[in-house]
Amino acid sequence: MTLNELRFIVAVAQERNFRRAAEKAFISQPALSLAIQKLEDELGLKIFERGKNEVSLTPVGSAIVEQAQRVLEEAEYIREIAAQGKNQLSTPLRIGIIHSVSPYLLPDLIPELRKLAPHMALEVEENITANLEALLRNGKLDVIIIALPFGDAGILTRPLYDESFEVVVNSDHRWATRRSIKPADLSAEKVLLLDSGHCYSNQVAEACPDSRKGNDVQHGTSLETIRNMVASGLGITVLPASANSARYRSKLLSVIPFTKPAPSRRIALAWRKSYARTQAIEVLAQAVSRSRITGIHPLE
Repeated sequence: MTLNELRFIVAVAQERNFRRAAEKAFISQPALSLAIQKLEDELGLKIFERGKNEVSLTPVGSAIVEQAQRVLEEAEYIREIAAQGKNQLSTPLRIGIIHSVSPYLLPDLIPELRKLAPHMALEVEENITANLEALLRNGKLDVIIIALPFGDAGILTRPLYDESFEVVVNSDHRWATRRSIKPADLSAEKVLLLDSGHCYSNQVAEACPDSRKGNDVQHGTSLETIRNMVASGLGITVLPASANSARYRSKLLSVIPFTKPAPSRRIALAWRKSYARTQAIEVLAQAVSRSRITGIHPLE
């Protein structure tokens, strides 16, 4: 059993296809198939069920692949330990960010990160929480920015900031001149939220349960799409305060705070407990704290 064989079975498990896994591993498909067959013969069992159009894991194969992923991470950790005397900020940092944070954080975060770590490139994946979690756990991402609660014993988190929610209405809406809104008031309105699957919709629903009491809830694909729908008079919405800073304001819209205590969310970093580049995590957290983002309340 070799590390390469473990890499091969992890690649096949992720791709569910021998050809794509071979391309990912930069070897020929016959060589990959032979290596996996050799490992299965050594273990005396089948890791994969080979179908005509798809490869699937056997029950015991799932456990083997999960353990193989941990072994590969530990092997990478050994390399990181060996490189402790070197600069942890000289290689790319693979970061994932949820859709409702990315467009409002990155414009300020990236310049600050370049000041703190000018040689550390940033590779960004914008996605929903469930997908980011999967990418983090299988090692395709180093750290993700998500809303709490999140994680388990194998995941470490670091709270970054709290952020209030705000109501956004068309400038002709009867609420446009109001100074504040009660969460219960949303029950009588057509509320526009993100499509199901986006954690932000769940955050709004938990913080403002009355937003879903009405029968007239519509969905959009992004917060900017929803903002434009509200500007067109198709309904109202609830946005995070960072999405309502001056750079995003429009004469067609009015932003109204909730009555205190305003509904809010807590944004945090999350990374695998086995991840060794702690200096990169620290610098990322510092860059966020130095970012001047309207509407957030830093926790450090």
